[in-house]
Amino acid sequence: MRTLERTRPDLADFLRTHRERLSPAEVGLPSGNRRRTPGLSREEVAALAGVGLTWYTWLEQGRDIGVSASFLDNLARVLKLDAAQRRHLYLLAHERPPAEPGKTWCVLPPLVRRLMHDLPHPAFVLNLRWDILGFNAPADTLFGFGKHAPERRNLLWLLFTDPLLHQRVDAWEEQAPLMLSSFRHDFTRGTQEADIRELVNKLERVSPEFKHWWRQHDVHASCNGVRKLVIDGQPTPFEHTSLTVDEDRHLRLVVYAQQQLKLSD
Repeated sequence: MRTLERTRPDLADFLRTHRERLSPAEVGLPSGNRRRTPGLSREEVAALAGVGLTWYTWLEQGRDIGVSASFLDNLARVLKLDAAQRRHLYLLAHERPPAEPGKTWCVLPPLVRRLMHDLPHPAFVLNLRWDILGFNAPADTLFGFGKHAPERRNLLWLLFTDPLLHQRVDAWEEQAPLMLSSFRHDFTRGTQEADIRELVNKLERVSPEFKHWWRQHDVHASCNGVRKLVIDGQPTPFEHTSLTVDEDRHLRLVVYAQQQLKLSD
């Protein structure tokens, strides 16, 4: 059985610190002239979160009591916690943090852009919608991203509509469904965003292959490993991987490195 024994002091300090930082006015309560404690009282937090004072007191003391996700969300709202603080509250209470809603719109941070351009290998940055937010010169040479207008620089769109990328990926009929399956993981996280649904709807209209594979609902592991790209007419193996560079913005850096031949003993 899970207990709060290990995190009890941290949970107590976390809750007390954050309620003492809030003024009554910030939560719509009268300030009063004779308050015995800084910030909000336990009674006020309990009332705003919709629970009894004794029960909230036990939680702030780190006692081994059950809490629901809905209550923790209410408490995070009352204490005006940001996303990182909310996740921390869940972990201190020994609850699994719920998945954060996926965001598709974002701007590439300058440091990430600089690091990407410093890499000698083809590299580009994707968001949750697979928009190509940035790419270095080797990636442009390999995939031709620069010849497309910025609003068309979407890896999934190019995979199914760009003849160059179609020809570049060896065994496209095998690789494209695997890449689409990997996209489905991101689509599930960002399905509430209108632009990601719009992308899927457009691709269903313009690509019979996309429409067929998308409606099969295949799900596979993430696309990392070795992929062959056609260079000068020859299938050439590239190792590729995705590195998370900004978890909150759902940004990842995709790097391709030509596979080194192993010398025989």
